[in-house]
Amino acid sequence: MKEFYFPVRKNTRIHCCQWLPEGKPRGIIQIVHGIAEYAARYDELATVFTEHGFVVVAEDHMGHGNSISEEIPQGCFADGWLTAVSDTYRLLQMTKEEYPDLPYIIYGHSMGSFMTRTLLYTYPDAGLAAAVLSGTGWMPKPVLKSGRAICLLEGRRKGWNASSPTIDKLMFGSYNKGYENPRTPVDWLSRDEKEVDKYIADPLLGFSASIGLAREMLGGMLMNEEKENLEKMPKTLPVLFVSGDKDPVGGNGKGVRQTYEAFRAVGMQDVRIKLYPDARHELHNELNREELHADVLAFLDEVLCK
Repeated sequence: MKEFYFPVRKNTRIHCCQWLPEGKPRGIIQIVHGIAEYAARYDELATVFTEHGFVVVAEDHMGHGNSISEEIPQGCFADGWLTAVSDTYRLLQMTKEEYPDLPYIIYGHSMGSFMTRTLLYTYPDAGLAAAVLSGTGWMPKPVLKSGRAICLLEGRRKGWNASSPTIDKLMFGSYNKGYENPRTPVDWLSRDEKEVDKYIADPLLGFSASIGLAREMLGGMLMNEEKENLEKMPKTLPVLFVSGDKDPVGGNGKGVRQTYEAFRAVGMQDVRIKLYPDARHELHNELNREELHADVLAFLDEVLCK
């Protein structure tokens, strides 16, 4: 794995990772990670992709992993949701310049799936060959708006870079409720206990998001559900939704299906969905992750051969 940085606002650098296949590459996959984690955590998934001929890249979002600074501490966003998405897009542009003739796929997970959905309509001419959306969802607009209102009150009271137990409970407090006798507070991530324990032990994972980051993410989710934004997506782009049917982020499949139907309703021509029985949020760290690998690779084989 190669590591590098590119400079952004406020004297901050964005940390990136690149994995290379042996031999001539057949395509590029950019992974967009979720909240309270970082790019190098996807090493296992990236290795699977490189073994099948793909160059893989990913960036630590601002306030995550090694993309932190005095100006943007851990768990914070600066200058808004669209700015974070623009960092993801900048890595896309840089990688395309390095490999101009290769098909480009984007793989977004959790918050990264919501960022990817924003990227699809903000940069519809990005030249993507396919998109995979993992662990995404759809929430009622009144819920998102009330969440933003609570963030506004908390932010004014405590400051945007502060964390808030109220916000943490609002965003993640109910996620374990669907499981009997949960062993840890983050059992909703995966049925693989080793992966859950690794998550808990890693100081770069599971930190409390700032009030500002929570507000920006809820705002991004609202933007993603606006029909006028959905209509801007490139209609011929193949999109694969993957999720566990016991993933609370996706409403145990309901929110994933709503998103899938919303994509179809605006005329997206090739939209597919796969829900994995009993799987939870992090499919790439689930007990059945080899099934996920096979499904994603089969999807890419098909769309790249068209």
